Amino acid sequence: MAADEFDLTGRVALVTGGSRGIGRAIALALARHGATVAIASRKLEGCEAVAAEIRAAGGRASAHACHIGEPAQIAATVADIDQRHGRLDILVNNAATNPYYGPSLDMDHGAWRKTLDVNIGGYFWASVEAARRMLRQGKGAIVNVASVNAFRPVDGQACYSLTKAAIVNMTQGLAREWARQGIRVNALVPGAVETRFAAALHEDPKQRAVLERLVPMGRIAQPEEMAGAVLYLVSDAASYTTGSCLTADGGWLA
Repeated sequence: MAADEFDLTGRVALVTGGSRGIGRAIALALARHGATVAIASRKLEGCEAVAAEIRAAGGRASAHACHIGEPAQIAATVADIDQRHGRLDILVNNAATNPYYGPSLDMDHGAWRKTLDVNIGGYFWASVEAARRMLRQGKGAIVNVASVNAFRPVDGQACYSLTKAAIVNMTQGLAREWARQGIRVNALVPGAVETRFAAALHEDPKQRAVLERLVPMGRIAQPEEMAGAVLYLVSDAASYTTGSCLTADGGWLA
């Protein structure tokens, strides 16, 4: 094993939802450890900003517009990364959506379909496209960003929570299927994180106070606090780790 087990030099990583929040923090961390990072999100402008940030720090990055809920766009994006960089070693499935917050009785079919297409379909098809490339080198690492909601659903988020539970199951299923091909599949399970995605929770003083009471550490995490867990899971330090869920929740599920 290399002297620095966290050295990602020579590896190419795709981070979906990489233009902000947890995805941006992960992209920056992977780049700092030597990876060439492909940043994908629906809006190219946001991806370009993160790619420019990485390049300014001396790293290598590319930006890709991709709607993760559209399998054809996923296939085209992975093919573009393959053409530009010649390989794909790491996939971080982070892009997600939660278009509806409230009683399940009032949820419409459009919001349901969108949540499943992005949060489940997007993760599955991105994993399949990435694995096809990883098979060429006989090695690869996939990390699926799930949520504590997978194990303890939050009121008003039944649909979102069930998609995160599906991601945990998908992680285990793909890990078993691809283990002998050298592809490791693990999940990160974040708790409450201060991102724009979760702004409805942490920007409301009452909601924030409830969250802080629920978390044994007494605070909400910053996106950067998720990056170290992902770095471990995609690195050689985790060479015998697959099908696992690494929780970073301040003790929420303890």
